[in-house]
Amino acid sequence: MKAMLLAAGRGERMGPLTAELPKPLLTVGERTLIERHVARLAAGGIVDVVVNLSYRGAQIRAALGDGGRFGARIAYSEEGEPPLETAGGIIHALRLLGPGPFLLVNADVLTDFDPATLSAAPESTLVLVPNPPHNARGDFGLDADGYVSQQGPLLTYGGIAKLDPELFAGLLPGRRPLKPVLDAAIERRRLKGLRYDGRWLDVGTPERLAAARALRWD
Repeated sequence: MKAMLLAAGRGERMGPLTAELPKPLLTVGERTLIERHVARLAAGGIVDVVVNLSYRGAQIRAALGDGGRFGARIAYSEEGEPPLETAGGIIHALRLLGPGPFLLVNADVLTDFDPATLSAAPESTLVLVPNPPHNARGDFGLDADGYVSQQGPLLTYGGIAKLDPELFAGLLPGRRPLKPVLDAAIERRRLKGLRYDGRWLDVGTPERLAAARALRWD
């Protein structure tokens, strides 16, 4: 199974921290956010990784190289400017991801979740986490059969998923958000959910980056 790391965004909420540096290259401890993901994927046996690039993408490419020092093989999906948003970036990268299900990971989340857990999932699956203060209303619920629903109690999408390329069939290239794709899959009962109660942070603001740096991750 391959994985895709979403690393193309500008990270505007980070303010001056990302004026000269892409958000995935911000450090927590001794490693950058994206290095942590590549290393964790490789440790879980997921060695083929696609990274999408847009804002200051050359810096990410220079930092990761071919992935060999992590035990991984990295391919890059160049989007140009502006970035294609999440679904648009996935569609652009499908040629590199191949025909089978793939893992999707936001490069700006920090977690001890083992991505290999999703390898055995039989269907497209979202990882859902308890609602953090910045998303108190949540995103999605889970029904009695473990399928993602639009009804409560709601949890937060954790930026980690296993997705079947079929979910993107017929969608044209270009800028496109992911949520309408997920909503359509929910309507067809094509999307399972997995609740994770372990360590998880969305490193989306300077304050949350500071909170992440205050914790021990290594």
